[in-house]
Amino acid sequence: MDTSRSSASGQPARRGPQPGERAAGQSLLDSALSTRLLYFFILGDVLGAGVYVLVGQIVAASGGAVWVPLGVALCLAMLTAGSYAELATKYPRAGGASHYTTRAYGPFAGFLAGYCMLAAGIVSVAALARGFAGDYLSVFVSLPVAAVVVVFLLVLALLNARGIKESTRANVVATVIEVGGLLVVVVLGAWIVLRGDGHLDALTDLGTPHKGAAAAVISGAVLAYYSFVGFETSVNVAEETRDPVRSYPRALFGALATAGLIYVLVGLAATAAVPATVLANSSGPLLEVVTVAGGVPERLFGAIALVAVANGALLTGIMSSRLAFGMARDGLLPRQLTAVLPQRRTPWVAIAVTTTLSLLLALTGDVATLASTLVLLLLVVFFMVNTAALVLRKDTPDRTYFRVPAVVPVLGAASCVLLATRVEAEVWKRGLLVLAVGVVPALIAARQHRRKDQTAAEPH
Repeated sequence: MDTSRSSASGQPARRGPQPGERAAGQSLLDSALSTRLLYFFILGDVLGAGVYVLVGQIVAASGGAVWVPLGVALCLAMLTAGSYAELATKYPRAGGASHYTTRAYGPFAGFLAGYCMLAAGIVSVAALARGFAGDYLSVFVSLPVAAVVVVFLLVLALLNARGIKESTRANVVATVIEVGGLLVVVVLGAWIVLRGDGHLDALTDLGTPHKGAAAAVISGAVLAYYSFVGFETSVNVAEETRDPVRSYPRALFGALATAGLIYVLVGLAATAAVPATVLANSSGPLLEVVTVAGGVPERLFGAIALVAVANGALLTGIMSSRLAFGMARDGLLPRQLTAVLPQRRTPWVAIAVTTTLSLLLALTGDVATLASTLVLLLLVVFFMVNTAALVLRKDTPDRTYFRVPAVVPVLGAASCVLLATRVEAEVWKRGLLVLAVGVVPALIAARQHRRKDQTAAEPH
C-alpha cells in the first residue's frame, strides 16, 4: 500500500463543486475531526454492542478456538477496508459508498448502494433504541418503552446536530468505557484460569459434531465478520476530517487492528473461563464470565452495555444523516436534505428525517424481521465498493491519495461473494425484497440525473 499523486487536466466545466473536490471553503460541513477522534469513531462503531453476544454464537458455530475464525474475519474485513481507504482519500465526501458507485456505475447503482446503507443505518438505530429501552435499562429502572425510545433518539439527534466534534468527543468517552468493560472480562478470565478453574483445552477445539474444522472456521468467520461491520460508516465523515489522506488510513486500520485484538483476547478469556456448552447456549456470554469469576456486580455490565448501545446508535445516526446529505448533494435524494445549521455546520434536515424514520420503526417494533438482512445489504454494498475501486482506477484526480494494490479490491469483492453464499435462504428472500423496494426510486433518480446532465450540456 502506498500514497500516490496522480494528475489530470481539462476537467469539463460543471455547475457547483466537482465531485470529490476539497478546496478550502467549499465544504458545507465542518472539518473538525483529528486522527485520534476518527480512530475512536471507527473503534466505537466496530465494537458496538454486538461483542456482548458474539462469542457464544461463534463457539456454537466453530468450537472453542474462536481466535481462528476471528482472525480470518479480520483479514477479510481488512480487504474491503483497503478499498474504502483508497476511495475515501480519493473522494473525501459525505455520501461514501453511494458517491463512489455513482462515479463508477452511474446514479442507478449509486442510489441502490446508498439506499442499502441508509436502510441498514435507520433500522440499526431503531433496533438499538429498543435495545436501550429493554432488559439492560430494566436492571436499573422500569419505564415505558415508547417514552424511553422517544427521549433516547431525541437526545442523540440533538447531540448529532450540535456538532461533529462534540459527538465524537462523547464517543471517545463511551468507547473508553466499552473497552474498559471488555478488558475487565479479559482480566477475570485470566483470574479464573490462574485459580485453576479454567478450560484451556477448549482453546484448540475447532469443529462441531456436525462440521469439520474447515467448515466450522468458515461458519464462525461469517458470524465474526459481522462484528467488524461498522468501519464502513466512517467514510461518510471523511469530508469532516482535517487531513483525510493522512488521517483516514491510520485511523481505519488502527481501529480494526485494535478491535481484532480485543475480540481475540475476549474470546480467549471467555472460552478458557466458561465451558463451551454454557457459552453456546447463553444470550449474554460475557456475563457468564463475570458470574463464574464472582465479586463483580452484574449491574456494572448492565451500565456498560447501555453505554455501548447508546454509542452505537449515535455513530450510526451520524453516518445515516451524512449519507442522506451526500446523496442529496449528488442529486439522488431531495435537495432539502443538504440544509445545514449556519453556526454548527451540521446537516440538520438530514438528521431530523433519518431520526424520525428510526423513531417510527422503533415505536412500531417491526424491526426484528429487517435486522437480519442488514449484513446481507452491507455485503451488497461492499461488493459494489470493491468493484468501484477497480473501475475508478482510471480516474486520476490531481491530489495525493492512499492507494492499495489492485489485488486488494479483487480479493475484497471475492470475500463478499464467499460470505454471501453462507447467508441463509430466508435472509436472502427478505434482502431481495428490500432491494426490490429500492429499484423504482433508483430508476427515478437515474432519470432525473440524466435530465440534469442534458440540461447542463445544452448551449445557453
